[in-house]
Amino acid sequence: MGTAQQYDLIVVGAGPAGTAAAIEARRHGLSVSVVDRATFPRDKTCGDGLTTNALRVLQQLGLARDALTGDGGYERVDDVVLVQPNGREIALPLPRGHGDFAAVVTRVRLDAALVDLARARGAQLRLGHSVVAIDSGAGEISVELGDGASLRAPWVIAADGHWSPTRRMLEPGAPRDLGAWHAARQYFSGVADRRLWVLFERDLLPGYAWVFPLPGGRANVGYGVLREEARRGRDLKALWCDVVERPSIRRILGATARPEGPMRAWPIPTDFTPAALHHGRVLFAGDAARVVDPMTGEGIAQALETGMLAAAAVAGVGNTDTVTAGYEHSVRTAIGRDLRFAARLQRVLGSQRGAQLALRAVDANAWTRRNFARW
Repeated sequence: MGTAQQYDLIVVGAGPAGTAAAIEARRHGLSVSVVDRATFPRDKTCGDGLTTNALRVLQQLGLARDALTGDGGYERVDDVVLVQPNGREIALPLPRGHGDFAAVVTRVRLDAALVDLARARGAQLRLGHSVVAIDSGAGEISVELGDGASLRAPWVIAADGHWSPTRRMLEPGAPRDLGAWHAARQYFSGVADRRLWVLFERDLLPGYAWVFPLPGGRANVGYGVLREEARRGRDLKALWCDVVERPSIRRILGATARPEGPMRAWPIPTDFTPAALHHGRVLFAGDAARVVDPMTGEGIAQALETGMLAAAAVAGVGNTDTVTAGYEHSVRTAIGRDLRFAARLQRVLGSQRGAQLALRAVDANAWTRRNFARW
């Protein structure tokens, strides 16, 4: 084994949280190495939707819109339609002429663009390499890679997903988290409707089904439901087959829609607790920190934000307790209130009556329609 390579920060994971952390760390002048076992571009199972907040954070990072457009990657959304459990539709127009307030971008395109930006900002990327061991010493973390390379840094940001290998190495006795939600999606071609649809079907509450438009007549079609004892394994697969053939979905897709590739499923972690944000000199960001919105299932904006906040905390001067406490405080301040509000709204949407009343409030006036659509 050769001499260990020294950095100010090691980031594990090159998804939105990890690349955001690397870009922010470089802005603070830190030397950064980003490690990911995948090579990019690569697909990531996701709904592909970008909220207003996600788009604004991408702007803050300096990711140009042009990096996401072309070749079927980016679809601006101007109109959102919510469907109540009784079938009533609520049209939510987004503001025009003031930038993009919602978009649908394939993760193949988004993640590759962020990787390219992190590289351009001076981060060293080690793609196609797995982390096999992490050892915490006096004021330093040692990271061993599968190819035998050894990296050293005072801090590690673990942005390696829901089933974070970093967390499992540091906390081997921790139970495997299956996620509070289960989601599935499939791409379709031949979809004429360019609006973004969210359908609150009775049996999915507080979850929902979606049809998210993509360029070239494509769409990301899926559903998200709470993972309950009655919804396991093959039952969830059968549920997908039922959902995608429902008249409400087929009407939106239209007669010419055809599936494109297989259905993919994934767990969604929404049980955020501040204790999950750090372990010694390792800070967790994105899905590894379980900061997904418990009502919408959206996690890209939270991944970007926590990645940036973790890098900013590391860039500050302080000991382990100061940095971890600062990171925890910044996450609570930035997204904690939104996550608590979403959790309360999730409970309201758990019943048909609650969903009807909540969505009726959304349709109260132009202000509520515009702001709910942006959220």
